[in-house]
Amino acid sequence: MLATDAPVVSVAPVTLPVPGRRPGLRLRVSAPAGGAGPAPVLLFAHGFGSSLHAYGPLTDHWAAHGFVVLQPEFLDSRAVGLAPDDPRRPALWRHRVEDAVRVLDGLDEIEAAVPEVRGRLDRDRVVVAGHSFGGQTAGVLLGLRVLDPVTGEPAEPPIALSGPPVRAGVLLATAGRGGAALAPGVIEQLPWLDVDFSAMRPPALVVMGEADSSPLTTAGPDWCADPYLLSPPGRSLLRLHGAEHSLGGIPGYDAAETTDSHPGRVAAVQTLSTAYLRSALDPSDEAWATAVADFAGSPLGRIESR
Repeated sequence: MLATDAPVVSVAPVTLPVPGRRPGLRLRVSAPAGGAGPAPVLLFAHGFGSSLHAYGPLTDHWAAHGFVVLQPEFLDSRAVGLAPDDPRRPALWRHRVEDAVRVLDGLDEIEAAVPEVRGRLDRDRVVVAGHSFGGQTAGVLLGLRVLDPVTGEPAEPPIALSGPPVRAGVLLATAGRGGAALAPGVIEQLPWLDVDFSAMRPPALVVMGEADSSPLTTAGPDWCADPYLLSPPGRSLLRLHGAEHSLGGIPGYDAAETTDSHPGRVAAVQTLSTAYLRSALDPSDEAWATAVADFAGSPLGRIESR
């Protein structure tokens, strides 16, 4: 499902020390093989239960097209095996964001640990992406706020990046608003699903599947359009016809959880997300305008912007 034969080099695991975190923060680093000079940095947040080894169809594609991709492995990963009674579980969303910030604040350490990217991480061109729960993680770095479901106020103070600012993002099959849009009992189990999109400032491409019927909401598939509809103008929405939560198979080349396998959908997400991020980082780059024009009238879906 790669749209290029450009070689990619990946190094994993790379472990960053985090005081008090057990286990240490592991990540995968992927980059164009043999590249030289600065490259944009893309932090990717996996979905609930996934790992640093997943999402090859996207991360390989982004790396082949010039990005250095950083894939942290969060505490909810099945590879971590967090105990059911671990006290960190109620605030998993917060621990995810802290880990993502630790990665972005640790670019010097990553360069020191991975010779293949030494001197190549462009601190002025940092973007984020995430799928499902990872979309919320990426969204927080763009300004999304998790609310206390009782008071409606921000659940905790925002986490500040001491490193480079995040310039743009891609939110894939990301949860929408909370409150009455949630199914009964969901907020008690997942208290981080009451959110506010109004402070999201950097541009973002929101991707949703029109057959993504989540048991978490009573709003139907359009729930995943909320990050686009309820945030400030200056972003775009890709609606994929017939796509379910895996958007055609982005979690992996042979992912068992993919129920709507469709290479064409995956290729659309690859191509359009890459073009969007390129143009967001460089307004003179016409990659996004060209990709939108090429996608017009596609049976795979449609794009809207505001």
